[in-house]
Amino acid sequence: MGIVGNLNTEQLQFFNSDGYLVLESFASSDEVKSLRLQMDQLLDQFDCSTSASIFSTKNQQTTTDDYFYESAEKISFFFEEKAFDDDGNLKQPKQLSINKVGHALHEKDPVFKSFSSSEKMTSLLFSLGYKRPVGIQSMYIFKQPGIGGEVVPHQDNSFLYTNPTTCTGLWLALEDATILNGCLWAIPRSHKDGLVRRFIRDETGVHFDKPSPPYDQKDFVPIEVKAGSLVVIHGDLIHQSFENMSSTSRHAYSLHVVDTDGCKWAEDNWIRRNADPEPLYAS
Repeated sequence: MGIVGNLNTEQLQFFNSDGYLVLESFASSDEVKSLRLQMDQLLDQFDCSTSASIFSTKNQQTTTDDYFYESAEKISFFFEEKAFDDDGNLKQPKQLSINKVGHALHEKDPVFKSFSSSEKMTSLLFSLGYKRPVGIQSMYIFKQPGIGGEVVPHQDNSFLYTNPTTCTGLWLALEDATILNGCLWAIPRSHKDGLVRRFIRDETGVHFDKPSPPYDQKDFVPIEVKAGSLVVIHGDLIHQSFENMSSTSRHAYSLHVVDTDGCKWAEDNWIRRNADPEPLYAS
């Protein structure tokens, strides 16, 4: 198929140099509205009495369960740590209590699948050099007002490892992301130092293969963006976000892509699929 890359030389140079790239107005206002309305419907249909799985990057090893593992090929719902009272009851409506929905929206939901496999998305991946890319993980992240949890410094290649490494994060702002409501922060050029550690799944569960190194917060820069902007994130870039202490949410849709041409998916990744994902294209 005749895919044409949509990144110019200057954009590619910035991405290769700094490890991330902001593409303003990547999604139209209609596309943003469509994704948000679709998530509203999914939440309305979700019966929270059937699940109380909590997601936390601070306590990921202890909160990971079968519901989390099976979400690799499903649309699953994960609550904020601070959503429940001491008796285990939600302190507010489920719409304001969910941390994220994942991890197969790009496969199982028609609206998210259409956007994730759109021509502008495949053109972007073609520009980045992908030969046979697959969407391996997708998440709708709510960053709820007041309780939206911190995401600690990490690299996407730690969780979605291929040999050689090929992961890229595609982070679409569905609302304006600011310092106040928990925007992304990154250490520019940190991807050049390579992968620090891996997140392993074995017979004991999931764990990192080594402790996190210390990071100096002065090295991070905020990535404040308007709704519709796409942040392209190199798989080795150190990035994070802080708790949302504001009164406004910070919705985002995140898609992670890896290549399947000339590289191998690690069998000890947390994602173990029953069926291989369909490639977005093959060149």
